[in-house]
Amino acid sequence: MFQSFEVKSDPANGPKRLAKLREELSRRGLDGFIVPRADSHQGEYVAARDDRLAWLTGFTGSAGFAATLGSKAAVFVDGRYTLQAKEQVDGSAFEHLGYSDPGLAGWLEEHLSQGQLLGYDPWLHTLAERRRLEKVCTRKGAELEPVETNPIDAIWDDQPPAPTEPVEIHPIELAGRTPADKLADVSAALEKQGADACILTEPEAIAWTFNIRGHDLPHLPVALSFAILHRDGKADLFIDAAKLSNEVVTHLEPHAAIHAPDTFQAKLHGLGASQKTALLNPVRAASAIAHLITAGGGKLIEGPDPTERLKAVKNEAEREGARAAHRRDGVAMIRFLAWLDREALSGSHDEISAVRKLEELRTETGELRDISFDTISGFGEHAALPHYRVTTQSNLKFKENEIYLVDSGAQYRDGTTDITRTIVLGQPSDDMRRHYTLVLKGHIAIDTVKFPKGTSGAQLDTLARYHLWQAGLDFDHGTGHGIGSYLSVHEGPQRISKLGTVALEPGMILSNEPGYYREGAYGIRLENLVLVHEADPVPGGERALYGFEVLSFTPFDLRLIDKSLLTTDEIAWLNAYHTRTQEMFSGELDAADREWLENATAAL
Repeated sequence: MFQSFEVKSDPANGPKRLAKLREELSRRGLDGFIVPRADSHQGEYVAARDDRLAWLTGFTGSAGFAATLGSKAAVFVDGRYTLQAKEQVDGSAFEHLGYSDPGLAGWLEEHLSQGQLLGYDPWLHTLAERRRLEKVCTRKGAELEPVETNPIDAIWDDQPPAPTEPVEIHPIELAGRTPADKLADVSAALEKQGADACILTEPEAIAWTFNIRGHDLPHLPVALSFAILHRDGKADLFIDAAKLSNEVVTHLEPHAAIHAPDTFQAKLHGLGASQKTALLNPVRAASAIAHLITAGGGKLIEGPDPTERLKAVKNEAEREGARAAHRRDGVAMIRFLAWLDREALSGSHDEISAVRKLEELRTETGELRDISFDTISGFGEHAALPHYRVTTQSNLKFKENEIYLVDSGAQYRDGTTDITRTIVLGQPSDDMRRHYTLVLKGHIAIDTVKFPKGTSGAQLDTLARYHLWQAGLDFDHGTGHGIGSYLSVHEGPQRISKLGTVALEPGMILSNEPGYYREGAYGIRLENLVLVHEADPVPGGERALYGFEVLSFTPFDLRLIDKSLLTTDEIAWLNAYHTRTQEMFSGELDAADREWLENATAAL
């Protein structure tokens, strides 16, 4: 399987490893140190070798950091992981704190003393993070001290090796454009911004630029690497040669000079020494990169690199790939939901067996390369945890009259999927039906909206929440995130959220996933992926409009819908969606699953 359910961390290791870290810091003359969950690429996923936070503290969530100073230490996590941190991290060694109130800055304000040296690894903190830490240290009369080598690595005796998985060529029929085409677009963007080069630190940006994919990270098909793209159209790629076959080298050499990773620092310093101006994203690039350029005399232009927007706007080949991937995935999802209705209450199934079945059905497509993230399989009270990850310790057996939420996705060579459905096992309560229907109304509002050019995700986010707000309810996550093309399931800069300030453009793919969570009882989330496209003109309208093409087709649970809360237009939308779902998939199912689909898509 692509997902493990074993609990690999042990809280008992925390105190011992913290003591060893303090000994190492004392040897180096440091009073404290910060340990983020990050690697030098600052991405969502890290290789086993780079998961220093998990090794030190036991916390295995996807975001967080730890700090030690004198006899004090703390682990900081956001609200998604409060319960997980309590289970995985020894509270006698590490205080459990949130990202705010007081957060790391407040904690340092309280515990830093004048003259102290606070260590940090400049490859594991962004330029923006370093600046925030410097401000705190300055106020307290302390000093932020970069380390040349990470002290965790010095005491981690069985640290895994760096990954060296083989690189694959992403074929032009799926990529849609050649690396030469993309480099020409980057060159034009750099010319416009007055930059001599841009630094690519995110492996997914490099994968997209050079039409390659890899297997160095879980669920993200990339090869760990760095790149420098120059205004004259040339490029430097820094990647372990052990990952490259002769075929891949032949593919890359017309577009980039290939270098060993350990030459990257010298190349950055050379940019500075040549008085070059480099475009660098301060919230995505490691602080060390900025320092190497400026220390040599170079200048920085701070902002997103050009590949971010170019990658987000899918070309026609990528759009067709997304449609094909979602059609394939839709068959697996329908077979899964049919199986769930037949078998879930047999007495032998639980959160883990459901995940195994869903991955089995996706594998049977013959096209599954990976899942796009660890499946969120939450039954009953676990469904109220938006980012719940089932383990052998937390696994719940299914029983009657409770809600099951499954949020999952797949990586196929032609596209990345992400879909959430909420199902009742047995009979729903009136509250379950009311809350589900309010969430569905928000989902329909996003799916059907038309909006003018220049509209941002923040302007649309309210539509998903309106009916919940009128009932005194809300949800605490964004309504939608961007999606890559056989790349990251969480891709920027596009998103539908209160913080989504980037204008949506045709070709961008986003999720539409409003929700509602009743703590300790149940949770509801309904997610499809949608593609921004040019909408049909409105009679009498004066502006061109955009809208969303839905990509995901899987039935919504009719048992959870209170028809009296839906408008005539909303009922028409649901019936049309279900009719299309049945038309698309009936011919690809066996008799039992076809019968289930007919019932699941019956007109409301």
